[in-house]
Amino acid sequence: MIDKKNISKESFDIIICGGGPSGSMAAIAAAREGSNVLLIEQYAFLGGTLTAMGVGPMMTFHNNVGEQVVLGYPDELIERLKAKGASPGHIEDVITYCSTITPFDSEALKIELEDMVTEAGGTILYHTILVDVVVEDGKVKSIIAANKNGLVEYRADFFIDSTGDGDLAKMAGLTFKSGRDTDGLMQPLTMNLKVANVDRKKVKEYARKYPERCLFDYGKEEGLRRLETAPRISLKGYIPELKEARKRGEVSVPREFVLLFETGTLGVFILNMSRIQGLDGTDPYELSQAEMIGRKQCVEIFNFLKKYCEGFENCVRMDTSAQVGVRETRRIDGHYTITEEDIISASIPEDTIALGGYPIDIHSPDKVETNSVFFKKGTVYGVPLRSLVPKGISNLLINGRCIDATHEALAAIRVTPQLMAVGQGAGTVAHLCVNQNKSPLDIDIKELRLKLQENGALVDVPKSFFMFSEDFGKDEVLDDQNQFIFSDSNSEEDK
Repeated sequence: MIDKKNISKESFDIIICGGGPSGSMAAIAAAREGSNVLLIEQYAFLGGTLTAMGVGPMMTFHNNVGEQVVLGYPDELIERLKAKGASPGHIEDVITYCSTITPFDSEALKIELEDMVTEAGGTILYHTILVDVVVEDGKVKSIIAANKNGLVEYRADFFIDSTGDGDLAKMAGLTFKSGRDTDGLMQPLTMNLKVANVDRKKVKEYARKYPERCLFDYGKEEGLRRLETAPRISLKGYIPELKEARKRGEVSVPREFVLLFETGTLGVFILNMSRIQGLDGTDPYELSQAEMIGRKQCVEIFNFLKKYCEGFENCVRMDTSAQVGVRETRRIDGHYTITEEDIISASIPEDTIALGGYPIDIHSPDKVETNSVFFKKGTVYGVPLRSLVPKGISNLLINGRCIDATHEALAAIRVTPQLMAVGQGAGTVAHLCVNQNKSPLDIDIKELRLKLQENGALVDVPKSFFMFSEDFGKDEVLDDQNQFIFSDSNSEEDK
């Protein structure tokens, strides 16, 4: 146990651990409502997956027919980036996996998130690591963190765990699930690589010349049309080139295509291609191993790009991400588990605090494939407050990708636009709990949802949206021509 006799103490209304996309939005939402908010982050910047893990673009603010389902503070962030020339905004996805993607400049994103938090009155504390959690009478009394002042006890009336891995909740003694039900394996980790000086004209010409070497999820014709009109390139391509390089042993990465996304800057691309399977992102030794494997994979990827991929002959390596990307670790044992059926059937519970439209996207934990479930046209699903509320602690919310959901459902919910919307909801809930001295399950849901709507968020599907027949079940949905299970995989010898 830590000797707390000489530990200094600081107090706030709400403390948020983790300054990723969802944690930042939670801080903005709570501070704008008037709460005294402390946002704690282990790195020297905000943005989490979008900055520390090098993820980009954001996917997606829309459903599969282009209706925007994520608005509010997350969309305000994009508008602010657009105004500074740091994002082209929501643009068509050339791959056609989504209707839209949102490229951005990661350095500008760091500053914009900081500005939004501090303008709202929130306090950001960098270089600070969670060490311990003090729980008394079913409530988190305080957390103990380490920084340049040594060990400091931070007290608050309410806490939000936005660590992505549920670190605060685990230290508080709460229970979790992880991975697939069959074997516990989680989605693989990825070390993203950023390269510059790409000849984007040659990349586009390659896709025009060899569309059969690319993969367009909703059809070649639509993908090639978007290629001509989208201001940034996204592509699943160079499939035979990669397959042959893997056969020769030049590339060991268990990937089936080159997945590339142009950033907010023309000619600068993110390669989401590394794949590190079988390791647990919450085990410090395995996480360390993943970092080392990821860096070596990125060397292979870079050399492969320069040698075999048209348009990348003269590319320059910028950097790998500060931390290996993590898709999935712990999932809290909450008051409602979101299931695959909820996502596919477009369930929108009465306590929905955020909407989503991203498909189920499972990077295989043990094969050379990516398995997706695409939905019936116009599908929108809801994230209920109950899935953020852990069992056993009354003044804590779980925010981000460790909410209560199955392995399959999380594969749809986990993307940043939707989790930013969840973050706005979590911050608003926390403020109401502090202001009314209530627990999350006791607040007035109608009041909460009205406040979210007043602040621009969507929590119900507008009547103007494209609506499919509500009378369908899972089997019918998966057989529908507009909705199917899809596996991006190479031949059996690659699996």
